Formats: sequence, structure tokens, C-alpha cells
Amino acid sequence: MLLHHHFIDVAKTFGDKLAINDFTTNRKLTYHRTLLASILLASIFKKFDRGFIGIMLPTSAGCILAKIAALMCGRTPVMINYSTGADQNARYAQKKCGFTTIITSKALLEKIECPYVDGMVYLEDIMESLSGLQKLKAALISKLPAAVIKFIVHKGRETDVAVILFTSGSEKDPKAVQLSHKNIMANIVSCSQCFAFSADDVFLSTLPYFHVFGLTVNFWIPIYHGARILTYANPLDYRKICEICRDNGATLLIGTPAFFWGYLRKSEKGDFASLRIALVGADKCPEPLREAFQEKHEMPLYEGYGATECAPVISTNVPEFNRPGSVGKPIPGVQVRIEHYATGEECPPGEDGRILVKGDNVMMGYYDDFEQTSLHMRGGWYDTGDMGNIDDDGYLWHVGRVKRFVKIGGEMVSLVKIESILEKLIPEDVQCCVVEIPDSTKGARIVAVTTQQIEEKPVLKKLAEQLPKIALPKQFLVIEDVPKMGSGKLDFRSLTNIVKEIYADDKKKK
Repeated sequence: MLLHHHFIDVAKTFGDKLAINDFTTNRKLTYHRTLLASILLASIFKKFDRGFIGIMLPTSAGCILAKIAALMCGRTPVMINYSTGADQNARYAQKKCGFTTIITSKALLEKIECPYVDGMVYLEDIMESLSGLQKLKAALISKLPAAVIKFIVHKGRETDVAVILFTSGSEKDPKAVQLSHKNIMANIVSCSQCFAFSADDVFLSTLPYFHVFGLTVNFWIPIYHGARILTYANPLDYRKICEICRDNGATLLIGTPAFFWGYLRKSEKGDFASLRIALVGADKCPEPLREAFQEKHEMPLYEGYGATECAPVISTNVPEFNRPGSVGKPIPGVQVRIEHYATGEECPPGEDGRILVKGDNVMMGYYDDFEQTSLHMRGGWYDTGDMGNIDDDGYLWHVGRVKRFVKIGGEMVSLVKIESILEKLIPEDVQCCVVEIPDSTKGARIVAVTTQQIEEKPVLKKLAEQLPKIALPKQFLVIEDVPKMGSGKLDFRSLTNIVKEIYADDKKKK
């Protein structure tokens, strides 16, 4: 079924139930009002060019309405990252996908100091320009039976593209991922089986909707079930998010490790008492975070694994089957194959190899990029570019990006493994990351980056007890903040560039 058609069914079923409680704008919308507003916006969006339409809006009721409205009028939403370099991202999306119109907000542009980009249309202006007749027409349509409304709005097929999302660009230029209605719906159904989501759930929605983790788990899953969504646009306002959770009985909170560290530091005992699921993903969950969260809030952090190209969830730990350190078992309907890096043969249990995924959740391909699609899709399998293994009990263990393995002296060294050991040897409030930069003699140099000065000699000594000599960092650097993407993921490309610059400056001084 089409996503917006299912939403119509849900809205007619739950009518006066609160659908969205937007804590950024202090707006509350019932399911009926959400349907009415979506129909109204769809009538406006119809006037814009056919095909793609950009959406650059924060996590809010406005973004939810714009996304549904775009689908209702047959436009394909292109979600634009506004967290860093918003104007460049907007132009990149326009050029890549060949469209002009971008639905955005004056308030957002002012807050992030983003200049106007040709084609931008402000949601505030749209709302102010609505006539009484337009509002009346939308209200009358919203009162019609679900079947009639579905006949009036755009129909299409489940294999149509439901959204264009860009990969994080943490390692190279973002790729435009095409996810169909079928891809997202398959992930919704599978995740719902894992966690028994229902209309009684209350989703605390803080992740941006330009990130697939936020889009599926914080938007489409609650909409699918007729649950309540608590939206808040700033995931870095940790204390406020803890208060929203406590005061509104949230049952689900998702985030990256970076965000959960913030929640842990700013929360008080009892803030998360209503949660039945706290789910961490997008980056490896450090053991100290998992242990500290369990100790303070007496509840587990369930770790999952996904990819933009998989809509996104591939595997997850769940209450019944939770193996800390792993990323859980593949969700229903998803197959995972571990392939030997050199031979292409399937690896036996416990042996590391490339992680390949097959299922209805796997993307249609990268838009206008046949080469990258061909490189990543082979015989129906999607090559994630990640390394991992499956143990004898079926749990998937993620050991890092293929690109986060470095060849030094003929040996493959995992930067993620170095990080995981280093994290246990430094103070809890110190962030660390390990990067590789070119070295004229060894071919590669491993550099450890921390956010505070640490005692290097004792740390190196303990590292040497667990790692071979070639895997030991050759240098420790201190930077105030580790760069992150808007989703909270580490920005390895920016961090590597910073380290290269520091290393080059140090060499000049010598």
C-alpha cells in the first residue's frame, strides 16, 4: 500500500486522537487536523513543478505535513540536510535531482543563518496566503470516506519513489538514495513485529527527518499505527528532551550514541521511567554508555544497525533477544550474508567479512548514478560497505566500515576496534575517534583524537596489551569538538581533514 493512502485510513480511524504534539512551535494536531492540513498543502504544492520537490524543514508538525502533502499531490520529496552547509546542500540536491522548488521556513533559515536559495518557498507564506475557499474545500474533502479521499489524491504504485534521501557524506560526496513506498512499508512492518508497536505508543521524535533513522522510526512508524508523536527540533537540547519524555509519557526514544551521552549527562532518575524502548543506532554504541545508562536508569539501551539504502533497519536487539555488543538479529524479511572480502564466498559463523543485505526494504538504487548502484547492488544483494560477522546464535556483529580498515605493513587494522578499546581506557566524559592519514614511510599513520588531554604513556601501554604494535596510534591530538553530521554521526571526512592539516603544520614546524 502507498504510505499516504495508509495515513488516510489511519487518520479516518483515529480522528480526534492527538497525532502530533510539536514542542518547538507549541502546536497540537489531531489525526483529523493532520489529514485536513495535508490535503490543504497538497492543493498548493500541485501548483509547483511536477516530479521532485525539496523539503528543508526541522523535525516538526510542518515537516510531517509537507511530506504527506507532497505524496498526496504526486510529488517526490527530496529531503535536504540543513544541519551544516544548508545552502550548499540545497543547491547540490537541486542540481543532482533536477528540480527547483524547496519548501522551507523563514524561521529555520534565520536560526541557521542560511541565505536564500533560488526556488525556496516559505511555509509561513503559504499558510498566510490560504483563502477561506481553499480551507473550506480541504475541510469538505477531509470529511469524505477514506476510499473517496484516496481516489482524489495521487494514486500510483507501491514501487514508486516515496522519498529521496542523501547518504551522510561522512566519507565522500552524498549519494541520492531512492526509497519506494514498498521499501519503507516493509521496514515499518518488520520493525513493528520486533517491538510490538501499537496506537498506545508515544514516540519522542528528535532526529531530523532528512535522516532515514528519524524518517522511518520517528515519523512513518508512529503514523502507521496511529500513535502519538512528540516532535522537538533540537536534538542537542538534552535537558528539554528529558523533560518532554518525563512529562508526556514517551514510550520510545531513539538516537545516536552522541545524543544518548547527552541525555545521560542531563537526565535525572525517573526521566525515562515511561520508556519501554531506548534504541541507539547510526554509530557503534560504546560499552561505557550502555553500562552507565543501565546503572542510572535501570534499563537497557538496545542497539540496532541499518543503512539509508535499507530504509533503514537491518538488524536490532529486542527485549526478548538482546546480546549487548552485537547489533542484534536480522529483522523479519531481511536476509544478511557475510561475504569473504577477497574470495566472495560466504563466511562461516564468527568470521569477519562484508555485510550484504537482501529484502523488500533494500533501495531501488541511487538516483542518476548507475555506476554506484552497480557497485553496491549485486544479484539482488546490497553491499553495505561494512564489515561484520554472524555468530552461532544468529546475532550480527558490526566491526566497522570497510573504509575504516587500514592496511599497514601488509596487515588489515580495524580503526573501530582501536576506538572500542581506547574508549575503556580514558575518562567517561572524553570523546575519542581514531583516523588514518597518509604516511610517506609506512603508507598510513594511525592518529587518536580526543576531546581532552589524556596521559598518553599509560594508555599506550594498556593498548599494547590488547593490540599488535602496528595498530597502536602514532600520535594523540586534542580538539575541542569532534565534528558530527546533523544526525549525530561522526563526520570522518571533516575530522580526517582537520588531522591532516594539523599533521602538515607540525611537519613544517619541524
